[in-house]
Amino acid sequence: MKNENESVSVSKNESVSKNEDESHDKSVQQIQHPFHKEHPLVLVAEQNNEGLKAYCDGCGELLSAPCFTCFHCNYHLHKQCAEAPLEIPNHRLHPKHSYAGFFLRQKPCLYDDLVYGCALCKEKRNMFFYECNDCVFFIDIKCAQLSSSFKFSQPSKHDIHQHPLTFIESLTIIDVSKRFNCSWCHEPLIDAIYLCPDCPFIIHKKCLDELPIEIDHLTHRLHPLILNRSDSDYFCNLCQKQHSGPFYGCSLCHFNINVECAWPRSTVEDKSRHQHPFTLLRRQDSFICDACGTEGNCISYICSICNLMVHKVCTSLPRIINFSRHDHCVFHKYFLKGFRRQDCKICFNEVKLDRGSYSCRKPGCNYVVHVNCVLEHEGLYKVIEEEKQCEELEEKSMQSSIIRIIEVNEAGEATKIEHFSHQHCLVLADKMEEEIDRKCDGCMLPISNIFYYCSECHFFLHKTCAELPRIKQHWFHQSNSTLYFDSFKKCDFCNQRCSGFFYKIGEGWDMCLRCAKVSDIIECKGHQHFLFFDFKYMEKCNGCGETNRYGAFRCGKCRFALDFGCLTLPHSALHKIDEHKLKLTYHDDNEQSYCDICEKYRDPSLWHYSCSICDTSAHIKCVLGHFPFLKDGVTFIYYHKHHHDLKFFRKVKGYPECSYCGKLCQEEILKCEKSTCNYIIHNKYKCRWRY
Repeated sequence: MKNENESVSVSKNESVSKNEDESHDKSVQQIQHPFHKEHPLVLVAEQNNEGLKAYCDGCGELLSAPCFTCFHCNYHLHKQCAEAPLEIPNHRLHPKHSYAGFFLRQKPCLYDDLVYGCALCKEKRNMFFYECNDCVFFIDIKCAQLSSSFKFSQPSKHDIHQHPLTFIESLTIIDVSKRFNCSWCHEPLIDAIYLCPDCPFIIHKKCLDELPIEIDHLTHRLHPLILNRSDSDYFCNLCQKQHSGPFYGCSLCHFNINVECAWPRSTVEDKSRHQHPFTLLRRQDSFICDACGTEGNCISYICSICNLMVHKVCTSLPRIINFSRHDHCVFHKYFLKGFRRQDCKICFNEVKLDRGSYSCRKPGCNYVVHVNCVLEHEGLYKVIEEEKQCEELEEKSMQSSIIRIIEVNEAGEATKIEHFSHQHCLVLADKMEEEIDRKCDGCMLPISNIFYYCSECHFFLHKTCAELPRIKQHWFHQSNSTLYFDSFKKCDFCNQRCSGFFYKIGEGWDMCLRCAKVSDIIECKGHQHFLFFDFKYMEKCNGCGETNRYGAFRCGKCRFALDFGCLTLPHSALHKIDEHKLKLTYHDDNEQSYCDICEKYRDPSLWHYSCSICDTSAHIKCVLGHFPFLKDGVTFIYYHKHHHDLKFFRKVKGYPECSYCGKLCQEEILKCEKSTCNYIIHNKYKCRWRY
C-alpha cells in the first residue's frame, strides 16, 4: 500500500508539473501588445520552408522567426520589436530633454513638416519610433536598437550650424550612407561624419575640419567671401532662395551664397532620374532650365549627350510621380511631341512644350502640369521608382462600392441593395411619390434625381452617394481617404456641422460628402471662368466675404475666389418668408440691399437667396439657418449640463418655452431624448452652451 500511495503521489506531482509547463508554454506562446489590442499575438518560433512572406509592422523589415503574429488581422512583429520597451529614460543624441523620457509610438505622421525625420537616419519611415515627451525629436526603433551598441562623442564646437553636432566615427552600423550625401560637398558619406540630431544636416569630418574661412568665387570677383552663420533666414544670390545656417558673404556688397551653392558637386549621376551623368558648368550668364522651364543663373549642370542644361536641383527630378490631383501617374518629359498649346492644370498658365513638364501617358488624357507646380507641396505627390508600380496603384484605387447587390433589372442596374450605413434594404427609384422636401442621408442635399430609399423608414441616398468607394485617393491629399458614417460631425473644409457620410483624409481631416464631390478644377455658375484650387490663397471669398486661411478655388484670369462652403451651397432652398423656392443668386445690381428675414443690411456684392417672382432676397444664413445639413433626431454632442442626451430638431410643435431663457421655441431646438422629460432649449449659442 505504501508503494502504491507513493506511486500515486509521484503521478500527481508529475501531472501538476506537466500542467504548469503547459500553462507556462501558453503564456510564452502569445502576448497582448498595446499597439494591437484586438487579438493576442502568437509566437512563431521557427520559419517554415516557404517563408513567412510578410513584413514586420514594427520595423518594416521582411519578417523572420522568431516573431509574433495575429492570423486574424495579418499583423506581425519581430520578437525583438514586440519586446521593445514602451519607454526609455534617455537617449544620447538628445541629452537636453533626458528628464522627460522617450515613449514608443506606432508610426510617425509622414506629412508633418515640423518633424524632419529620425535623428539618426533622417528618414520618416513607417515604423515604431521613440518620441521625446517635450519636443518633436524622435528616433525610429531600428536606429534606437542599433545606436545602443556604439558611442557618440560630445557635440562639435564648430560654430557653423545652428544646432550642436554629434560626431560618429563609423557608419557601418547604420544605413544613412546609402541614402544621403554630405550637406556641403555632396559626396557619399563613407567616412566619419558630424550629424545634427535636430535637422537633416550631415557633414564629413574632413569637410568640417578643412572648410576654408575665406574663398574667391567666380560669381563675385570684387571681394573675397567670408564664412558666416545665420540663425535667421538669408537670401542666396545664386539659387534665389531663403536659407539659414552657414553661408559665404560679402558685407560690403550684401552678397551671400549658401555653402551648398559655393561648393557644388562636379558630377551628378542617378540613372533612376536620368540615363546620363550631369556635369557642372560654371558660368555667369542666366539660362532657362530644360527640366523645369524656369530661369537660372551662374551655376548649371549639362548633359552633353542630350544637350540639356538644368538647375542643380533639377538634376534629381523624379521621373515618375503619383499626384493626388490626377487619377494616373505622371511622367517627366524634357519636351512634348504631338501636343498643341497646353495650359497647366494647376496654375492655368501656358506650359512651354519645348521645356520640361509632367504629363500623363494614358491615351486621350491631356493632363500636363509645370514641374514647379506639381512638386510644390510634398504632401500631394509620391515618387514612383518603377513603372510597374503605377499599375499596382491603379488596381488598389479601383475599390468596389460599399453595397451588396440583391436584385438587378434587365439593364443590369441594381434595383435593391444593402448599404453599410443602414440596417434595412434600399430600393431604387427615380422620383418622389409625394411633393415633399427629402434630403439624401449621405450628402444632406435635396433628393432631385435617381435615388435609393428605405421602404421601412425615412432613409434616402442619391445613387451616386450610395455607389461611392469605401477607400479612395482624394486630390487634396496624397494618402488614401476612408468613407465613414457619422450622425454629427463638423466638416474641416466647409466648416458646417453635418449629418451623413464623411471621408477621413490623411491624419486629421474630416470632409463631408458635399465637399468630397468637388474636384480641384471646377466650373461654377457664379463665375464665367474655370476655378482651380490654390493651396496658398489667403484672401477673401467672393461668395461670403470671409477670409480664407487654408486655400480656396480661384480664377486664373481675374481676382475671383470661392471657398468650399460657398461652392457646396444648395442651389435652392425653402423658407416660410416665400411660397416659392428661393434660388442661390450671385450678384445684385442694387446699391443698397436688405434681408427680408432679419431686416438688416445685406451686402449686394455677396451671394444670397432670392425669389424673382416675389422680389424677395435674404442672407444665406437667414434662409438656411445655423445647421442646414443636420438631420432631425441626431444626438447633439456639444457639452451641456443636462443629464440626458439631447437631440436636434429643426422645428417643434406648440412653441414651448426654452428651459434656459424662458422664451418661446420656434425653430432649431435641442430636446431631451427621454419622452418623459420636457427639457427643451433654443439651439442658440447662449442657450446651448450656458445651461
